[in-house]
Amino acid sequence: MQDHRTSSEDMGPNGRRKRRFARIPMRFVLPNLVTLLAICLGLTSIRFASEGKFEMAAIFIVLAAVLDGLDGRLARALDGASRFGAELDSLADFVDFGVAPAFLLYFWSLHEIRSFGWFAALVFAIAAALRLARFNVMIDDPNKPAWHAQFFVGMPAPAGAIAAMLPIYLSYSALGMPEGRVFVVLEIVYVLGIAFLMASRIPHFSGKQIGRVPREYFIVVLFAVASFILALASFPMEVLIALTVAYLALLPVSIRRHARLSAQSEAAATESAAVLEPPGNP
Repeated sequence: MQDHRTSSEDMGPNGRRKRRFARIPMRFVLPNLVTLLAICLGLTSIRFASEGKFEMAAIFIVLAAVLDGLDGRLARALDGASRFGAELDSLADFVDFGVAPAFLLYFWSLHEIRSFGWFAALVFAIAAALRLARFNVMIDDPNKPAWHAQFFVGMPAPAGAIAAMLPIYLSYSALGMPEGRVFVVLEIVYVLGIAFLMASRIPHFSGKQIGRVPREYFIVVLFAVASFILALASFPMEVLIALTVAYLALLPVSIRRHARLSAQSEAAATESAAVLEPPGNP
């Protein structure tokens, strides 16, 4: 028989039973703290954009993208993944890579063509929201083939935000960016194109297949990463231009590889079905 007696330690000063809260391990807290820091960066980017500090606003969105890639890996390394963390991460992605870039682009140049510019900013934010919602739905698909992990369906929201800011990188780099309403129209078309890539089902390389580094290449990879960080710190806009152009240039390669793997998967499924099919009657 269950004992319903209450000890004096369980009673509060008003005679009511104290409510016990389960203690949450730090391995669940740390990834969520990183996600909250990313939200702060995204919101601060909006502040800088409203104050005309567009270069700092763009850098803060890039830093938010770095933290976005870090929190998930930290959660998996600490075995601290949770449903709460997944929902918080999705909210952070919309703020950092949907809302913040839309405001930044509008404050920077799209406002020069008021209604059309605001329309482009809205479309970009909506595309980011749709992309994130579709990702949350598809992540629980148990029938997804293993090779699908090599690709994202549509451009990821962090990559879309970084790519959409290419005109800003050009403006603050040594290359320079032409000015005028004609170029603003081209920027609007470019932003709408990035929004289309996010909302579309065009496959993009996920990079998840990049795992552990072979021991013989450890020094080379370490040197490459250190050189990249130094170049990014010294020439941030130029490095971001190179990364954006390289990422967009990989899109045709990603499409061809996805089509080839899909054809191989369908051929293997057809062959397996033919082997398992019972012979017909004579």
